[in-house]
Amino acid sequence: MKSIKSIAMCRNLLLLFLFFISLSSCFTSTSSINNSLFYLDKGETRSVSAENKQGEKGMGAMAIPNPAEGTTFASSRAADDLGQGWKVSPFIKVKKGETVTLMDVKGSGIIQHMWMVEMLLSRAHILRIYWDDELEPSVEVPVPDFLAVGHGKFAPVNSAAVTVNPANSLNSFWEMPFRKRARITFTNEGEEDLNLLAYQITYVLKDVPKNAGYFHAQWRRANTKDQNPYVIVDNIKGSGKYVGTFLSWTQMTNQIWFGEGEVKFFMDGDKEFPTISGTGTEDYFLGSFGFPSPYTTLYAGTTLQEKDSNPLPNFWSLYRWHIKDPINFHSDLKVTIQSLGWEGTKYLKLNDDIASVAYWYQTEPHAPFPKMLPLKERLPITE
Repeated sequence: MKSIKSIAMCRNLLLLFLFFISLSSCFTSTSSINNSLFYLDKGETRSVSAENKQGEKGMGAMAIPNPAEGTTFASSRAADDLGQGWKVSPFIKVKKGETVTLMDVKGSGIIQHMWMVEMLLSRAHILRIYWDDELEPSVEVPVPDFLAVGHGKFAPVNSAAVTVNPANSLNSFWEMPFRKRARITFTNEGEEDLNLLAYQITYVLKDVPKNAGYFHAQWRRANTKDQNPYVIVDNIKGSGKYVGTFLSWTQMTNQIWFGEGEVKFFMDGDKEFPTISGTGTEDYFLGSFGFPSPYTTLYAGTTLQEKDSNPLPNFWSLYRWHIKDPINFHSDLKVTIQSLGWEGTKYLKLNDDIASVAYWYQTEPHAPFPKMLPLKERLPITE
């Protein structure tokens, strides 16, 4: 009897020990999400918006109602009876053909969050970001694609780097260091005025580590009849880390599973064959055996519901963030994906339409980007 009690006591102690180990692991995992959040520093938090366009200390919400401006969607006169400080200027209007500056801040710091709401999700709206004194942008992307909205079709995204919330609320949490200046512009190349653009860009003024790279993002598009493998990005020159891919894939081939193509990373002198080669499209986006249903996770997702493959086209919005597994390169980088389907017992090259955004950090200067396609060649295929 005594030995039975001893065995039971040992078992209970072991279970208690394992419980505390599990609990400790849980806390460790949680804290690793942001293991520096509780450290205090001398950084100064600032934010630019329509209510404080320069992000200056103590200068927010100073607009004064002006009935002489008239009533428009971007100037509703809703605060006329309330006066200064009462939500007088919460958003802006961007006329067709106009470029507006959302942020132009001098100093050293890190952009931490960008929030944007626009009336229309359109590839006619181009975001450009310039670091320090550069004349060519390090980020040049249609706004929806940059924020993981493909084909101009809204779908919720719940990830570590990007969140998209109903309705048309676009958020970027990519950290973006700058040492001398950060300048962000928004261009409306559409045929209509954008009557509402709301935005807020939060950053911290602080010293940036010497080994911090600059954030880059580039948009491309091609039909895989003409370009297969599809080139997500190439001609990256310098040292850095590749951190993300977004694909807006339009499936044009009937009765074919489209996702067999491999993603390849050619780096640091690779020519014919890459250093890193994946095993399939759904594998790269952390799925398996196709995309039977949408999913949106911290680091990967497919956000649009598949419809019947007949009639076509089928639309796929796919993201993969290399936050936990960045791709280091030291002199050059090229990233491609095969447009490859499955028919019967054979692989089949496909004639699909792909648009992409590549995200990476690198030393400056960066190689010139390809010229942005004209608007007619940027617009997504419609049903």
